[in-house]
Amino acid sequence: MASAIGSRLAETRMTQMEVASAAKVSLTTLRELQHNLNPRRRRPQTLAAISEALDWPPAYLEQVLRGETASVHADEASDPVLKALKGLEEEVASLRARLDRLEQQQADEGA
Repeated sequence: MASAIGSRLAETRMTQMEVASAAKVSLTTLRELQHNLNPRRRRPQTLAAISEALDWPPAYLEQVLRGETASVHADEASDPVLKALKGLEEEVASLRARLDRLEQQQADEGA
C-alpha cells in the first residue's frame, strides 16, 4: 500500500497535505500509510477516504492491502494518454537499465 500511495502522489503531483485534507485524515495517518510506519489495522472508512482523495475507487486501498489486484476507474484504465505515459515510463526504465550496463562496462574496462 505504501508504494501505491507514493506512486499515486507522484502521478497526480498532489502533496500529502492536499490528500490528507481532501480525505479528512491527519497528515500523520497519511504519512504512516505512505511510508509503512506504525503498521496497524486501519478503518475501512479511512482507506476509502484516502482512495477517493487520490481519485481511486473507494475500495482501491483496501484491495491493495488484501493483496488483491486493485482496479482503477474504467475510464482511467482505457485512457490513451495514460497508456502512452505507461509506455514511455517503461521505455525510460529500459533505457536507464541499458545506460547503467554501459556505464558498468565502461568502468570495468577502465579498471
